[in-house]
Amino acid sequence: MAKRNGTATTDFILLGLFPEFQYASFLVYLILLVYLIALIGNSILIFLIWMNSYLHTPMYFLLSQLSLIDLFYISSSVPNMVINHFLGKHSISRIGCGVQMFFCLTLGGAECLLLTLMSYDRFVAVCNPLHYAIIMNPKVCLLMTVASWTGGALNSLIQTIYTMHFPVCGLKEINHFCEMPAILKLSCADTSDYEMVVFVVSIVFILIPFTLIMASYIHIFLTVLRMNSPEGRNKALATCSAHLTVVSFYLGPGIVVYMTPGSSHTTTLDQGLSMFYTILTPTLNPLIYSLRNKEVVRALKKVLRKNLISK
Repeated sequence: MAKRNGTATTDFILLGLFPEFQYASFLVYLILLVYLIALIGNSILIFLIWMNSYLHTPMYFLLSQLSLIDLFYISSSVPNMVINHFLGKHSISRIGCGVQMFFCLTLGGAECLLLTLMSYDRFVAVCNPLHYAIIMNPKVCLLMTVASWTGGALNSLIQTIYTMHFPVCGLKEINHFCEMPAILKLSCADTSDYEMVVFVVSIVFILIPFTLIMASYIHIFLTVLRMNSPEGRNKALATCSAHLTVVSFYLGPGIVVYMTPGSSHTTTLDQGLSMFYTILTPTLNPLIYSLRNKEVVRALKKVLRKNLISK
């Protein structure tokens, strides 16, 4: 999957995913299949939410935004990686690398913020249901979405510009796509101060959201345990457990990659974790939310039934 010659000195050499893996083409086909599943799954979920009036609630509006982010997130790396493989292209320009990093960081940061706001939505719905419609009104939901995208984009712009200004020496070899930790490892300048800044930013975008999400769900579970209605308890637990699963899959690997010393990571570990939160998580999210959510399943059956009857 990788060729180390024939590239300009200003370009980065793409080694590909797990370059020592013998069956590289099989791996690319597998990733392409996963990408198609993510594309279809997230698109269907967005379609169901926007077309079914029963799903026009704050929770599903935020869920549609999560699916939209996941669509863009996985599309920021996989298509380019697959095309490069089949065309035999194994380099990316410095500008192209910066653009790819910007979009990955923007979407990653936006997802962290949105997952936190989604946990707040569930907190209000379960712990303060009488005021839910007032607190989570359409204007607030729109502001939550704008804040997530804006926060992710501003952080990404600063991080990308600062990361790409470092001089790179020696072989400019990176894996399947441009990530900040990979670029920093190639720098011949002292990046220790900046790595501390990255750690602080990671606290803001990963650790604080994770803490707030855990605090929200502790309150939620305590409230659920006091519910008299078994049906209401089961519905709340199903929705919240799906959200917690998504949070664990996404923020867990992010904590390891961005909040632990880069020197302690092996290349295989970095690639594995990178695949998890950029490729697998966007694929699993719609499956987790749809399979464990009766309202989404009901909406899907309604659409399918309507199409079958019309034929």
